[in-house]
Amino acid sequence: MKNEHIAGLHAVEAVLRQDPLRVLRLYVRRGRGDRRLQALLTLAERHGVPVEFVEARRLDGLAGGLRHQGVVALCKASAALGTADLYRMLDGLEEAPFLLVLDGVTDPHNLGACLRSAEAACVHAVIAPRHGAPGITPVVRKVASGAAERVPYVQVGNLAQTLDALRERGIWLVGTSDRAPQDLYAQDLTGPLALVMGAEGSGLRRLTAERCDFLVRIPMCGQVASLNVSVATGVCLFEAVRQRRPAT
Repeated sequence: MKNEHIAGLHAVEAVLRQDPLRVLRLYVRRGRGDRRLQALLTLAERHGVPVEFVEARRLDGLAGGLRHQGVVALCKASAALGTADLYRMLDGLEEAPFLLVLDGVTDPHNLGACLRSAEAACVHAVIAPRHGAPGITPVVRKVASGAAERVPYVQVGNLAQTLDALRERGIWLVGTSDRAPQDLYAQDLTGPLALVMGAEGSGLRRLTAERCDFLVRIPMCGQVASLNVSVATGVCLFEAVRQRRPAT
């Protein structure tokens, strides 16, 4: 696997904390010395990561046009996660699984935003098809703001078979559809759960929708036909978070 560059304070800090052995070198803009950067440099020193101070133009090239905030990390490429990794993770859980499934989300900005919401909602893993979905690209990492290093992103060869396997494990599949009769806020989202989100415009594919135990819609009172998929994902995830919170 080739090495990769990770740009931006949040993303670099996340990989240093989550998997410091991946980080080969840190490139930092010469002349920057604020408190936030100093904390990052202390973290790099703790893990024995060499630091090189360079001009902003060098960072611009390493970051590939992304906003780098004065820091870029050269990292070993992370291994892609598949179904075997997903099942091992599920077997090791001591709480009800909480998963996010993305069916047909192809835009890396949307994927990054979905990962960010998933991390904030404490989702155990995000699942997507291997074909027709973006991997963890530099754009995804930047938009995810560190979440791409914290939330397992699993790409599977056959999404329909994976959904069948999740159901066999007792995980309820709740999909979203503009035409669903059930309101999101009336649906029970507690217990073992996988929220299944479709692409903007086309929504869930037929085979995916057929495997869902329930289909729900987000109630809309305005004139727009639908929400951006990352916004809709955030709405659904945090309704689940609200329902899953322990009673006080």
